[in-house]
Amino acid sequence: MATLAGDNYRLRLALRYAVLILIAIIFIFPLIFMIVSSLKPDVQLLQDTSSLRAFLPVGDISFDNYKNASERAPIGLFMFNSVLVTGITVLLSLFFCSLAAFSFTFLSWRGREVQLSIIIATLIIPFETIAIPMLLLVSKLPWLSMGGVEWGWLNSYHVQIIPFIADGLTIFLFVQYFKDLPKELIEAARVEGASWWQIYRSIIIPLSGPVIATAAILKFLAMYNQYLWPIMVTQEEQYRPVLVGLQYFFQLNTAWGEVMAYLTLITLPVLAFYLVLQRSFIASIASTGVKG
Repeated sequence: MATLAGDNYRLRLALRYAVLILIAIIFIFPLIFMIVSSLKPDVQLLQDTSSLRAFLPVGDISFDNYKNASERAPIGLFMFNSVLVTGITVLLSLFFCSLAAFSFTFLSWRGREVQLSIIIATLIIPFETIAIPMLLLVSKLPWLSMGGVEWGWLNSYHVQIIPFIADGLTIFLFVQYFKDLPKELIEAARVEGASWWQIYRSIIIPLSGPVIATAAILKFLAMYNQYLWPIMVTQEEQYRPVLVGLQYFFQLNTAWGEVMAYLTLITLPVLAFYLVLQRSFIASIASTGVKG
């Protein structure tokens, strides 16, 4: 009986891993297609799309598309802009949203629940509905005025950062996580005379690794994939991010091999960021599943 039960367990385990491997292959196919296509000339790329050769590095393989893509658009500049804007926004968002969530969770003040409900309700508002009002606002407000000279918001990094520092989803994630932390730690710290800032810095944040990783990844993806807002507020090349730079490859004749090379290059920071935080992200998912 023990041998039969062990065989059944191993069979179920093998089937489970087979299904997971199949799902992983399905999800990784677009990446394989993108990378392989970036190494092929346009004629071969289009011919291979009708067969499995589209996923195989066969035929006339070279790095010419990467060279041509770098000559058509300043890829390094666009990637620097995106990483700079995204990195600063993520750091500021994690700090301010976690502070807001801390006040909503551990502090008692009038109207707390109403304000939290309003913040969560903003999740259902599409950005497209507020993009034009935001554009009108930043086009009229001065950013800095000195000696009679005014610096505006348009064509700058701060216009791509400041409007997105606080958002309802990040605050909601922190609030839900903070609610599950043991309240005894907070009470003990307060008895010992710790201030709220000391509790936030020394107790809450060290225990919040999983939710910080989750919020950071979601915020990174949202900011790195920005297109509508940057194309509205940046007319100068030196401030434009990677997705706005994609339009360089659709002017005049479209070179699909160069497009794939460009997409491959701009995907690298996303993969690197995820690989750095994947353990904490997976731990967050697992802990959420156990609590549910």
